[in-house]
Amino acid sequence: MRKGLILVVLLLSALLGGCGYNTLQSTDEQIKASWAEVLNQYQRRADLVPNLVNVVKGFAAQEQQVLLGVTEARARVGSIQATPELINDEQAFARFIAAQGELSSALARLLLVVENYPQLKSDTLFRDLQAQLEGTENRITVARNRYIQAVQEYNVTVRSFPSNLTAMVFGFKVKPSFTVEDEKAIAAPPKVDFSAPAQP
Repeated sequence: MRKGLILVVLLLSALLGGCGYNTLQSTDEQIKASWAEVLNQYQRRADLVPNLVNVVKGFAAQEQQVLLGVTEARARVGSIQATPELINDEQAFARFIAAQGELSSALARLLLVVENYPQLKSDTLFRDLQAQLEGTENRITVARNRYIQAVQEYNVTVRSFPSNLTAMVFGFKVKPSFTVEDEKAIAAPPKVDFSAPAQP
């Protein structure tokens, strides 16, 4: 009887060890931590925008449309509640990523316009802000990559047998990840035109 009880306990321990519950917990926590870092870097970028817009406005006030576009994109980013629960709602996650993409595009247009203003490009404050923005964009890329890896590990656990059974029982679901905004544009081969005359 006693040997039978020990055998049952050992069998249950082996089954619980292979059920994936602890892996689901640890990978879920890794996702939360990496998501917090993504949000931190996006917030850092959003905090730089007003200073950048004010400096550009001082030199290029006539670029109202571009400046307004950046300000509105930042406002849309700020209007989305970036809570930890966001990563459990695929539609909310998509809206957040779309808003961040709009801000990235608006900032890219702003920096393109700056090329027309040599005085602005040589301004120390602008150069410092631009360097901070570039550094922040790099940090965003690193943070997003860490998040993508954490989600991949978690999603594999959620979908693999036998941990998928544990995931169903405890309500663990696949989490959304970052995707390329325009996959078709990236997949299209670049067009190169060698017929254009060379610049002297």
